[in-house]
Amino acid sequence: YRIGQLYMIARHSFEQSSNGEGVEVISNEKVTDEVNGEGQFTEKRIHLSSARSYQNYMDIAYDEIKPHHYKEAEDPKYFKSEKTGRGPLVEGWRDSQQPIMCCYKAVSVRFEVWGLQTKVEEYAQSAIREVLLLGHRQAFTWMDDWFNMTIDDVREYERDMQTKTNDKVGVGRTGILIRKAC
Repeated sequence: YRIGQLYMIARHSFEQSSNGEGVEVISNEKVTDEVNGEGQFTEKRIHLSSARSYQNYMDIAYDEIKPHHYKEAEDPKYFKSEKTGRGPLVEGWRDSQQPIMCCYKAVSVRFEVWGLQTKVEEYAQSAIREVLLLGHRQAFTWMDDWFNMTIDDVREYERDMQTKTNDKVGVGRTGILIRKAC
């Protein structure tokens, strides 16, 4: 699933980005921590022109997504992998399927403007939930695209898609950066 998640993030970021809106990759590099071991540090900037801390449990097969994002080919209730035989995901799949992947995301949203902070942060959390739900549905239903990739293959795919995605977003041409004065 590690390969699938990396593949999904790169492809999803590209597909969901357009001029002025989307995910800009600032940094994506391997790190080693004495306590936690090896990992990947990724810093992204999400450009929102059209999204507080809480726990949210998602079911990639049965939680509703917005109609404009729905594609039957990306619906885990109908998808069956030709390479692995996994799917479709039936009601109660989390209790009956093995193996199962559980993903935890820690997301921080700060918008420190009096009078707007709560609304903007709630919008951002809602938008992030939507992105995560759609993205993990896609990771599952795109598995035949990524299943036989190596980590080197997917890292090359990531680099290629990050460049294309940053170009598609139009990073550097327009944008607003608001920083709190010291």
